[in-house]
Amino acid sequence: MKTSTLSTAAIPAKRVNGTEVYNSSGEHLGEIEDIMIDKPSGEVVYAIMSFGGFLGMGEKFHPLPWQVLHYDTSKDGYVVDLSKEQLKKAPAYSRDELSDNDTLWRGKVFDYYDQPPYWG
Repeated sequence: MKTSTLSTAAIPAKRVNGTEVYNSSGEHLGEIEDIMIDKPSGEVVYAIMSFGGFLGMGEKFHPLPWQVLHYDTSKDGYVVDLSKEQLKKAPAYSRDELSDNDTLWRGKVFDYYDQPPYWG
């Protein structure tokens, strides 16, 4: 009989949504609003993190390449190596712009975080 080698680190996308995001200094930065998945490969491309605003007003959405997020079990959240100032300068979009499939703006996101683009 074959034994399963599936990772226990798999998690449903709906459980990622709402997960808090902190920086390396422990400051709360925002929370994961959603994740974007590449249809052909099935890979998680980036997480959309909400940042700033009050009661939904002035809130910006930051696509974070999945590779920059590190899950910290002690915080029950993700940690990124970014200050609030770096995040304020990072590419940010309105909710409507996030569904854009333009690889040009995706390239800006991956360049900002110094990550190789997932599309090659």
